Amino acid sequence: MYSTPADRRYAIWLSDPSFAAAEIARGIGYGAVVLDIEHGSFDLADLERFIPFLRSLGMEVLAKVLGPERGPIQQALDFGATAVVIPHIENAAHAKEITAFAKFPPLGDRSFAGGRTTGYGGFTDEWVAEQDAFTRCYPMIEDAGAIEAIAEILALDTVDGVFVGPSDLSLRRERGAYSRKEGDFTDLAAVASAAAEAGKPWVLPAWSVEEKEFAVQHGADQMALIMQHGALAAGFAGPFEQIKQIRESR
Repeated sequence: MYSTPADRRYAIWLSDPSFAAAEIARGIGYGAVVLDIEHGSFDLADLERFIPFLRSLGMEVLAKVLGPERGPIQQALDFGATAVVIPHIENAAHAKEITAFAKFPPLGDRSFAGGRTTGYGGFTDEWVAEQDAFTRCYPMIEDAGAIEAIAEILALDTVDGVFVGPSDLSLRRERGAYSRKEGDFTDLAAVASAAAEAGKPWVLPAWSVEEKEFAVQHGADQMALIMQHGALAAGFAGPFEQIKQIRESR
């Protein structure tokens, strides 16, 4: 269907279940989607339909869940998400408790549910091992306590990597609104270094050229390149500015 291969390193960030946006992005070559369930307008029925659709396009699905709770984490995985991104992780102890919900016993404490992921049948020990290996768990590093404990968090067996939340991290580190200043990149460098030391991936929302350059230089496994609302704003602004220039030049 698509002549351009999907590149999993690059994601779009969606705040609602736009099938058209997903198809356009896949056609361009994006290979991943971040679903902002925490701040977006997704309900369970949306996720039950949209996640399998994205997977059918050959795209990885990183579900940023409602919060650090069992239910939202398990639901996203049961619907078929490739990874769960867990916001508001406070420290290493909190990460150990919450990330356990993304992995089955004995590794973690995820509850089994038959359905899509089992082909609507039973399950085996091999299936459990495959699920734990394939579905990734990314606690968000967006709290002062989390970045201070980054090495401990990455050392957890239930953690496959980390996802940075630069805006909240700047606020919680008392730098104010995120503005891509030196302190912001110092924190990002600390996350990248800790991930490299642990041999685990890290993911960055990289809206600006500076962030994209930083992510490439520091070996980010994946990056979200643009937000849905930002893409719409840029798309709407272009023709508007064109017609203004045409009228002003007459």
